[in-house]
Amino acid sequence: MAEHRSMQRAALLDAARSLLSEGGTEALTFPALAERTGLARSSVYEYFRSRAAVVEELCEADFPVWAAEVAAAMERAGTAEGKVEAYVRQQLALVGDRRHRAVVAISASELDAGAREKIRAAHGGLVAMIVEALAELGHAQPRLAAMLVQGVVDAAVRRIELGAAEDPAVVTDAAVTMALRGVRG
Repeated sequence: MAEHRSMQRAALLDAARSLLSEGGTEALTFPALAERTGLARSSVYEYFRSRAAVVEELCEADFPVWAAEVAAAMERAGTAEGKVEAYVRQQLALVGDRRHRAVVAISASELDAGAREKIRAAHGGLVAMIVEALAELGHAQPRLAAMLVQGVVDAAVRRIELGAAEDPAVVTDAAVTMALRGVRG
């Protein structure tokens, strides 16, 4: 019985990822989850009490995987500058990934305070990854610089997600240049 519940929960989360990726937060409804998984709508409520609960669990499941991919890319870089570049490039490479699209959709939605705090904490962990590299580069305020670099990444994500006129590779290169060299390019 426990294994069956675990499989159903996983199926619901997978369906939630798909719905968020395809249609944003408006698409994530309990009737849609029920339809995607073949469950009765009332059964969905046995697994999750609310949409926010689905969102929280998605963040708990997906954000660490995403962060691990960014960390691995940074570890492969040989220099502090290479780590900052890998941090930016890997996050932007994940834009098309369903997990990432779900996290972006989630972060744009109206969540309760608990869910927002979990997302903030997860993003804080991501930003903390480049503080040391920025300190190695001689930045006087590496934590502040890390937060600003993440702001550049977030803006590039939005630009790519909008399907802007620029090729995603052009947006990525511009974000890397901005992160490493500032507005001087």
